[in-house]
Amino acid sequence: MRNMARFGLVLALLFVFLVGAYATGGGEKPAGGQFSYKHVASFAAPVPINAQSAFAHLKYVKGKVPTIAYMPPATEFNYYIAIGEGIKAIAKDMGASTFMLAPQSGSDINGQMGMIQDVITRGVDVIILSTHDEHAAAPLVKQAVDKGIEVIIVNSDILDFPTPVHGVVGYSQRHGTQKEGQYAQKLMGSKQVIVGLIEGQPGYHSTERVGGFVDVISKLPNFKIVASLPGDWNVEGGNRAGQDMLQAHPDIQLIFAANDYEIMGVQKAASALGRKDLILLGNDGDTACLEEINAGNVTATVNTTPFVMGQIALQVALDGLYGNFKGGFVETPTVIADKSNAISFLQKPENLFPKPSKSY
Repeated sequence: MRNMARFGLVLALLFVFLVGAYATGGGEKPAGGQFSYKHVASFAAPVPINAQSAFAHLKYVKGKVPTIAYMPPATEFNYYIAIGEGIKAIAKDMGASTFMLAPQSGSDINGQMGMIQDVITRGVDVIILSTHDEHAAAPLVKQAVDKGIEVIIVNSDILDFPTPVHGVVGYSQRHGTQKEGQYAQKLMGSKQVIVGLIEGQPGYHSTERVGGFVDVISKLPNFKIVASLPGDWNVEGGNRAGQDMLQAHPDIQLIFAANDYEIMGVQKAASALGRKDLILLGNDGDTACLEEINAGNVTATVNTTPFVMGQIALQVALDGLYGNFKGGFVETPTVIADKSNAISFLQKPENLFPKPSKSY
């Protein structure tokens, strides 16, 4: 019990450090009766009434070890694995049984839908879900909720999911990339800047991330967007889009991509074309991208701390089962990572997945 109390204190201090002071409940012995922890869900922002599912219909039986399925959209993205590692890192100490199930490819929407159906039939207590197509997932999410399964959406800030869910955990995507737009403004000053954009696959996530950056630079008279291409969320797509964009518009000086894999692909394209003068901006906080930033190959990213996000998502899920979370949106931290601070994240490999390629 003393060990778990210390764990709760350390984690609470980590959250305070990252997102500032907020209200947390005191340590409490939940229904499982095995541990104490801090309630991190008590500072949730409300969501529209029609988007909030009631907790009264959960089928979880108090006193049993909860079974939690973490279901990211793909295993090809280290970012989602990092969220899962955050979940796994504290699950045992918090008395939860967890597993991950996902297709290999982020474009395999049908594969993920089949897996959600499978998990529903298994009779899990909680699904922590991230999907690239919330509209395709909505009918299955409704099935899960109707069967008394708690559904927490992670790595999102969709306050009005197409069907009611119990909670949403993630960073504010538009606000995060607005920060990066402001970073670009400060970095470039009054210089004339020709800009290219690399989108993700069509959907909410791409719209919000690209939109936040555009919100800022579209109001700046010295920034001009000349191209916007899809990068499919991966390195190969970013490489392809980067090559096409830079060959069609060799005057481009700055490229923003909707995630780190895409911007690392752009960096490969830029290197192949001998372009070492580009400002390259990503989004996520992937370990490999942090290393590229530290090495000076990528300019900056929005570090969305996925490992910590996973820890928060698990605690929110358990708060929901034990009656300490009433629903809403729990925002997780973001910070701009560039050459000045990337090493500070790399020096804490315990909070990263995959681990850095070397010690810093």
